[in-house]
Amino acid sequence: MIELRQFKQFIVVAEELSFRRAADRLNMAQPPLTATIKRLEDAIGATLIERTNRIDRLTEAGRVFLEEARKAVSQADQAILAAQRAGAGLTGALRVTFVASAAREILPSILLRFREHCPAVRLELREAMTAQQIDLLNAQEVDLGFVIPPLQNADNLNSEVVARFGLVAALPEGHPLARYEQIQLSDLARDPWILFSARQGPGLHRIILDACARSGFTPNIGQEAPQMETIVNLVAGGMGVALVSRALATGGRKGVAFRELTGPGSPVEFELAVAYAQSSSIVDAFIAATRQYAEVTAS
Repeated sequence: MIELRQFKQFIVVAEELSFRRAADRLNMAQPPLTATIKRLEDAIGATLIERTNRIDRLTEAGRVFLEEARKAVSQADQAILAAQRAGAGLTGALRVTFVASAAREILPSILLRFREHCPAVRLELREAMTAQQIDLLNAQEVDLGFVIPPLQNADNLNSEVVARFGLVAALPEGHPLARYEQIQLSDLARDPWILFSARQGPGLHRIILDACARSGFTPNIGQEAPQMETIVNLVAGGMGVALVSRALATGGRKGVAFRELTGPGSPVEFELAVAYAQSSSIVDAFIAATRQYAEVTAS
């Protein structure tokens, strides 16, 4: 029976092509190492290394054995790591919901961080508005949600802010104010507005209404929409004006002019938070990845 230790010793000998150097790497004496290789050859029934007073090269059998030995050692390491993760509760599935702005702004980086540490966890991802996510979290139908505060009906949930982002004005390209680099929020007081539904996106709905109130007006809501992408498309169609995430403005959008806000009521900012009902090893690992993202982006 060949032991894993013997596989590892042969790999080092094959890489160094020197018993002396291999013994130094393995922190062992040279004679026992030479004896190990001889026992391997006897057990296999083939010469693995051509040697006279020194190692000349691997035989064909030696090259094949080296390739398979590396696979065996790698698989053993994976088995140990998988067992450690299972013992720590880091296997299974994690159900994550998110608002569309989280998918654009923060989720890709957090998922990459989480996958690096927990590759055995199966992620079940689902886009949903904040209010829907709160219902799902309260019913324990999902484990984590990326939401926009302030939260309603969330007394039984834990939440923490991940990031803060600014909103900019989105105007139809032919709007008279589109010729300016910056505009005041109050300049849009007479326009029809496209706004998030108070039921589906209460956080952003309230943030925008409060900003308009500080600027001295109540927006004339001509259309409601659940997602920023939809809102921008409606703006491009001339249905009204809106406030949307600055990230949407970076790539440009045909038919839409994005303008920074100045004056009373600005800046208008919104937060993305992660919310969860119950803690577990997997949830804690995901929260840790989220906090790492928050620390890096804040620095």
